[in-house]
Parts: sequence; structure tokens; C-alpha cells
Amino acid sequence: MNKHTKTKNDAGRGEEKITSVVNRRLFLRSAGLATSLGTIVIAAGCNDDDDDPMIPGTGDTVDLGSGDIGVLNYAYALEQLEAAFYTQVIQTPYSGMTDAEKTILTDIRDHEIVHRDFFKTALGDKAIKGLTPNFGAIDFTKKDAVLGAAKLFEDTGVAAYNGAGKLLKDPNYLLLAGKIVSVEARHAAVIRDLINPKSADFAGDDIIDMNGMDKAVAPADILSAVKGYVKDTITGTNVGK
Repeated sequence: MNKHTKTKNDAGRGEEKITSVVNRRLFLRSAGLATSLGTIVIAAGCNDDDDDPMIPGTGDTVDLGSGDIGVLNYAYALEQLEAAFYTQVIQTPYSGMTDAEKTILTDIRDHEIVHRDFFKTALGDKAIKGLTPNFGAIDFTKKDAVLGAAKLFEDTGVAAYNGAGKLLKDPNYLLLAGKIVSVEARHAAVIRDLINPKSADFAGDDIIDMNGMDKAVAPADILSAVKGYVKDTITGTNVGK
């Protein structure tokens, strides 16, 4: 077996090892999810003392940790925020939401919940607690306000994954992060299309540079950008170190 083949196979086994931990929970999500935070069901196989990922935090300081664990907790924190946002969007649809819009936003909600639960399960006892969202500045009754916030969250999420990828040391984590960020980019594109249909804004100059590349933003800048949407103070000083 040559070196290239061995490395490729090792990466595949590593990914399989990571994902096997959460598969029993996540495959059930494809059939649909409850629309209420209080009625989301986690599949059987969890310990009785597992923390409920939807129990809110207390608004205090949360340290993401260091190394790859810090990067994964960073992603977990952002996925918590996105999952909570889209859950609220579907619980309280904005005025005039069409069936097509509801279908798209429900699909995004389901993806974000799967992402959130994936990171929580993969991290195990290294996972940060459930965060407390702060969406008081968003008027969920208005389409422009909701889609504007969605655009911010999705664009920020893509830039966050791009900026954090280089900090990961385990190539298996990098592979999984790459798969998730590609989904986040699809979300970002469809939200932009909902805001400005049939335009080129789905890949606008504000997010794509002259080389056709998405922005990559450092964790410190991302956490600063989203801090107004979470009550907890998130500390990511040692992420990736």
C-alpha cells in the first residue's frame, strides 16, 4: 500500500470513528424535527445524566477551551445560536411568510439543529454548556428583520468556519468542518436569494473576493460580531492554541 492510499484510508477511518458516536441521534432528524424547543427529542442511547442541549445557560462567562476542543466548542457555540434563531423563526413565522419560504427556513432549522447536536455529542464532557440567546433586537414579525438576521448569521458562520479551519490539527476534524461549512454556504446563498431573488447577490462582492474565495475571519472577530446575540460572555482566547 502506498503512502497516499494509507493516508486516505486513515482519514476515512478517523471520520467514521468520529461520526459513529452521533449517528444514532442524527439519522432520525431526516424524518423531521419538532418545532418547539421543549419538544425536541434526543434518540435513545444517551445517558440519563446527559445535559439537555436546549437548556439555556445563565448568562455568565463561557471559556471555549484550547486546541481542537476549543475550535469544536467555537463551532458548537455558533451552531447553538443558529439553531435557536431558526427555531424561533419557525415557531413565530413573520407576517406574510409563504409556504416556500417556510419550507426553506424549516430545512435550514433542521440542518442547524443536527449540526448543534453533532458537536455536542462529539465533544462529550468537553462541550460547553447550552448558551442563552439574546434576540431582543430582532423583530420576528417582520420579514426584512428576520432575513437580515439570517443573512448575518449565515455569512458569519461561513467566514467563521473558513477562519477556524487552519487552527484544527486533526485532519479528520478538518474534513468534517469542511462538510459542514459547505452546507452553511448553501444556507447563505438561499437566504440572499430570498432577500434579493434572481440576482447575483447569492455570491456578492461583500463575501467573495476578487479571487473567487469566501472570506475567512478569525474567531476573536466572529465572537465580537455575534456577542450582541448571546447573553453569555464567550471567551475564545485559547481557541486553536
